[in-house]
Amino acid sequence: MLERFVKQTHFTSQEDFIKNFKIEVPENFNFGYDVVDAWAAEEPEKEAILWTNDKGACIHFSYADLKKYTDQTASYFQSLGIGHGDKVMLILKRRYEFWYSIIALHKLGAVVIPATHLLTKKDIVYRCNAASIKMIVMAGEEVITKHVIDAMPESPTVEKLVSIGPDIPEGFLDFHKGIDNAAPFVRPEHVNTNDDISLMYFTSGTTGEPKMVAHDFTYPLGHIVTGSFWHNLHKDSLHLTIADTGWGKAVWGKLYGQMIAGATVFVYDHEKFTPADILQKIH
Repeated sequence: MLERFVKQTHFTSQEDFIKNFKIEVPENFNFGYDVVDAWAAEEPEKEAILWTNDKGACIHFSYADLKKYTDQTASYFQSLGIGHGDKVMLILKRRYEFWYSIIALHKLGAVVIPATHLLTKKDIVYRCNAASIKMIVMAGEEVITKHVIDAMPESPTVEKLVSIGPDIPEGFLDFHKGIDNAAPFVRPEHVNTNDDISLMYFTSGTTGEPKMVAHDFTYPLGHIVTGSFWHNLHKDSLHLTIADTGWGKAVWGKLYGQMIAGATVFVYDHEKFTPADILQKIH
């Protein structure tokens, strides 16, 4: 996979890297089709994600699985009116549905806005209005859904609220029921250009309100450096990044560069950071 985007993949020195490292950017690059679906076509049983949690669950996702579930999710989101350029906020912690959703939204040419579960009502109102967010997909936990519900009267652009469970409050759509019943996915005729916006983060707002930081569809290719040359990943690697999916570090460490390098993304979905538990998972 790496060789599709980088002509020279091994370097003898930093000088060699600086002189000869060059990313070949395809026209209308889309991470969902050109990386995830490409792996699924070539090595369907290759492990994409190893997801665990602090309750003892462990799920292996192959690239065939990831293609299947992201296609179902894309079809479901299409049925909810999501398409090119629509803004969708994801508040999904470390749930595996984050990968379903972000890749599906890439396949639709939509704009993904990952967000932390620590947002309160005012934070959600601000983001919804600043970005004209059309849909929010979230973990169905009371502390999250309550803040979202409280924010809705002041967030007129939001049309749909989707919960992945376990709670599906009144007025929310059931994510899993939706993808289970989704029609076969048909790729849109025109998904994106390289210059279209695919991903948007809000800064932490250290001074003043948070600022929107937008990335276009070629952004994943920039993380070839991260995955292959900083993390030193390859096809036999198993890589753990602890970050919650609301933070930029999540796509730096749990998605783009890692999958382009062919590594398996290891996810530990935990509610409380307990160093001994993390060390046990690493072991």
